[in-house]
Amino acid sequence: MDPTCSSESVYNLIPSDWKEPPPPPRYVSVFKAAVKDDKQKFKTAMKTMGPAKLEVPSPKDFLKKHSKEKTLPPKKKFERNEPRKPPVPLRTDHPVMGIQSEKNFINTNAADVIMGVAKKPKPVFVDKRTGDKHDLETSGLVPKYINKKGYGVTPEYIRKRNEEVKKAQEEYDDYIQENLKEAAMKRLSDEERVAVLQPRKRIVVAEKENGVLLPLGPGNTLLPISG
Repeated sequence: MDPTCSSESVYNLIPSDWKEPPPPPRYVSVFKAAVKDDKQKFKTAMKTMGPAKLEVPSPKDFLKKHSKEKTLPPKKKFERNEPRKPPVPLRTDHPVMGIQSEKNFINTNAADVIMGVAKKPKPVFVDKRTGDKHDLETSGLVPKYINKKGYGVTPEYIRKRNEEVKKAQEEYDDYIQENLKEAAMKRLSDEERVAVLQPRKRIVVAEKENGVLLPLGPGNTLLPISG
């Protein structure tokens, strides 16, 4: 079938050769040339390990034998007349004896004890009469925390946080009230209300006078007005 002709055309009765449509053009990235240039630009710079440009060593500075070994410090001349440590005492040497101190250690110790402050016994507690002893201060049985100066006082950072929360809540409430006032209907005063209702009252009175509000009888007919 010829695609240029409609299905009702006479030319569609004549058989025609099928022509394969040409393939769509192959996709080529617009960045192909830029990527190719960057690859060629940085390819030669990374061919070697380390920096691209190195100083070539001179042929005269070739590696020699024992050139990598550590060099020892220069030797010092040994002298026998150097001062030496004092010799070890001989077996026949005796220490100096008979040296006595004039200090009276008994009186000194007694005076230190008398003038010193008596040590207080360490407070302990036991589980039972024959139980083990435990430190009383670290046991939690001594009410030392309630006697502190700041016990029961709210910390400063908590008070600041509560004030910030309260202030934020007040600002939010004010914002909500303002939005409600803007969205709420206008409240009329008594004078405005009377001015709006007065024309309506006149209309109602006029309709009553014209018989609009008369009661209906059977068959939705108006009842006769008795004179």
